[in-house]
Amino acid sequence: MALTPDQQNHGILSGYRIIDLSSVVLGPFCTQLLGDMGADVIKIESPDGDIMRHAGPTVSPGMGPIYLTINRNKRCMTLDLRKPEARKVLQQLIRTADALIHNVRAAGMERLGFGYDAVKAIKPDIIYVHAVGFGSQGAYAGRQAYDDLVQAVTGMSTMLPRQDGSSAPRYFPGLIADKTTGLYAANAMLAGLLHRERTGRGQFIEVPMMECMVSYTMAENLYGHTFVPPKGPTAYTRSINPERRPYATKDGYIAIMPYSDANWAAYFSLGGRAELINEPRFATYAKRTENITELYGIIAEIAVQRTTDEWLEVLGKANVPAMRVHSLESVLDDPQLRETGFVSERHHPSEGEYLAIAHPVHYSDAPATIRSDPPLQGQHNREILGELGFGDEEIMEMVKAGALG
Repeated sequence: MALTPDQQNHGILSGYRIIDLSSVVLGPFCTQLLGDMGADVIKIESPDGDIMRHAGPTVSPGMGPIYLTINRNKRCMTLDLRKPEARKVLQQLIRTADALIHNVRAAGMERLGFGYDAVKAIKPDIIYVHAVGFGSQGAYAGRQAYDDLVQAVTGMSTMLPRQDGSSAPRYFPGLIADKTTGLYAANAMLAGLLHRERTGRGQFIEVPMMECMVSYTMAENLYGHTFVPPKGPTAYTRSINPERRPYATKDGYIAIMPYSDANWAAYFSLGGRAELINEPRFATYAKRTENITELYGIIAEIAVQRTTDEWLEVLGKANVPAMRVHSLESVLDDPQLRETGFVSERHHPSEGEYLAIAHPVHYSDAPATIRSDPPLQGQHNREILGELGFGDEEIMEMVKAGALG
């Protein structure tokens, strides 16, 4: 499908309509990426609203910070799908859509009348993406899943203790399973749309959190167990080494990553230890990997000789990879992000000034942009109903019936 000049100005997915029946983080993170790329994302919420509307400090009720960060470039409808009038609206909306995504358990969607077969009967070429906790063919099919549970069952919660030697498993301090699976879901929907362009056929796509996160985690951590029988332990030895960490300088911390032979020679020389590059234990990549704990210790000994700024200057001149260690606060003022406009202040019509994080991928011909701020709950009810052909009297009847929440 060739893009018109106007569509190019509004993103690669301009002209596609996606119905978003998801909530919390996984689905909204996925659909915001697609909305940034130009898709007309219509977010459908129950009368209670997406639970993330209520997490954290607010200016207005229902407009919490996590909701604001992952729900821009969407239009929002409130539909009580327990009401026949609301189900009629969603059926009409499906007829106009290219794709649908939800993270409701399959049995729940079947009860509402919007399982895949029912939706396919309305729109045969729909791309139907179901984000689930566990693949529907496995022992855990149908179970509830949240980020913490997925981190636990995939082995991720044992990674930090494996590195630092602590005894108890613990979670990575971030919703890594939700967001990573959201990326898989966005990729899956794009693949589904491409397949439809080529064949004219829609399809059902299941995106299971557990399987996605095992795939993600094991990319490097299957390691010695890649072979049958195993030739070593699981977990990439360099990444779980307890000495792999930012290094203290005279006035703070820095990340230093010598990689090539030339990088190591330069770093040793800058630290007054030039002779180390000729030692057999550090002379080759394989030997450095074998002696990585001792090598990390030497990096730490050298790092304290200068301030962070001094190191960044000399390492930059020597072409040795290094970066400043930011906090979550200071990174927002990093010159890279400010100069590229990646972090910007926007004015929300109801919430006032807020920080927006831009779409991270650059498309030269049809850029991803922020076209609209995160919507209030039900903000676009009348607008979308009007587009579907519902008149004022019909809309008032829906309001009276409670179909719009």
